[in-house]
Amino acid sequence: MQKRPYHAIVSDMDGTLLNEHHVIGDFTAQTLEHLYDNKVDIILATGRNYFDVSSILKKTKVKEAVLITSNGAQAHNLQGELLLNNSLPEEIAYQVMNLPFDDNRVCVNSYQADGWFINKDIPELYKYHKDSGFLYEVVDFKQHHGRDTEKVFFIARTPADLVELEQRLRQDFGEKISLTYSTPICLEVMNKNVSKATALAQVIGQREYGLQDCIAFGDGMNDVEMLAEVGKGCMMGNADPRLIQRCPQLETIGCNTDEAVAVYLRAIFGMD
Repeated sequence: MQKRPYHAIVSDMDGTLLNEHHVIGDFTAQTLEHLYDNKVDIILATGRNYFDVSSILKKTKVKEAVLITSNGAQAHNLQGELLLNNSLPEEIAYQVMNLPFDDNRVCVNSYQADGWFINKDIPELYKYHKDSGFLYEVVDFKQHHGRDTEKVFFIARTPADLVELEQRLRQDFGEKISLTYSTPICLEVMNKNVSKATALAQVIGQREYGLQDCIAFGDGMNDVEMLAEVGKGCMMGNADPRLIQRCPQLETIGCNTDEAVAVYLRAIFGMD
């Protein structure tokens, strides 16, 4: 491998590093392993939970990595050591979980203390987590609690189903929360000042290099700040159209179905 152009690669998971089956393809796994063997730091930045992500990555031969999860609410190393934590205040989390919405069009979820909670059974969500086995527990959120809440997220049938809910969240909570979309139909709520970018800056702040020495990949609106602040940000060909419109200065590469992140990394790092 030629002289490394970047000290770290930072990647989103769904729609980016993972293929259409929501798993790491063999070509991608081999690429990550080769980069790791050549002292390139591996950093994953995702809306997923730590247990979910670590289970996926541990199927590769990568032994060390940083996992930024719940859109930046937490970061761990691959051994499970907590590097940073920024949960929603308990009362705000409980209020967000119990906002009114059309139960036929939207479901509410939370990640709390390594658990995934949801207000109704939706078996089609299993496909996203079959590789890790990370499954939800159905609860009545009115009887639930807001402790240790990394994020609350709403999944809808269509983007239009989230418009009124987003307006209500901004009106009721303002700067007390952070709002983003991981996909056009998934609206996510974290504590104020939480993003993949803020978590990445804290992680890189402990290294002997800076954000300009990182290359990052993403496909969603929750990747905007991260892609803009690293040395090189790349958008997927299958990215949310709003991301492409928001960041026209960034390079667009191929699609996750073709393991385009791995293809791109092999090219710029001079890997055979």
